[in-house]
Amino acid sequence: MSAPISIVIPTFDSQTELARTLMTLMEGLHAGLIRELVISDGGSTDHTLRIADDAGARIVAGAGSRAAQLRVGCDAAVGDWLLLIRPGTELEPGWTDAVAEHLVTRRPGVFRLGFRSSGLMPTLAAGWVNLRSRVFGLASGDQGLLLPAQLYKAAGGYPDQPGKEGALMRSLPRATLLRARAVTGPGRRDRARSEAPPQ
Repeated sequence: MSAPISIVIPTFDSQTELARTLMTLMEGLHAGLIRELVISDGGSTDHTLRIADDAGARIVAGAGSRAAQLRVGCDAAVGDWLLLIRPGTELEPGWTDAVAEHLVTRRPGVFRLGFRSSGLMPTLAAGWVNLRSRVFGLASGDQGLLLPAQLYKAAGGYPDQPGKEGALMRSLPRATLLRARAVTGPGRRDRARSEAPPQ
């Protein structure tokens, strides 16, 4: 039986962030969950593509908005499930247990958000995002999104329009908040609070 998950990562000059993310994804490879890694690149001029190639990724050209990059990457993926994650986001150890548990539901899932910095503001920001995910089933891009490929296609996928990355969530069934955390950098917390689509 093939591993179920295609990892899709949109990149643009993301060498440092991509390397950080790929390290945490190795757990999924060892657990037999990851079928392939798809990098949808927007025209990187640093070492992003070399890092992706060294990791055995399939690289596709996804120039344009982040939503367009994700659309190209998802269209190229062949796994039964898609895990959409941004470079710089790290999945905490043990994430494979939560994902394996979730696969039987056939529903979208999002990780609990955390920040690498400590303090009141990052804690409050992460708490707000996680509460929003629990109550409304919404997510910011930094949380990662796990969903069946058939469900993604049925929802129409990502629109090829700038600023429409969050539109997909409105077309999906309510997402489940997973037991594992996705941790990102402190500079992303303001964007995380503002990215979810309006109700």
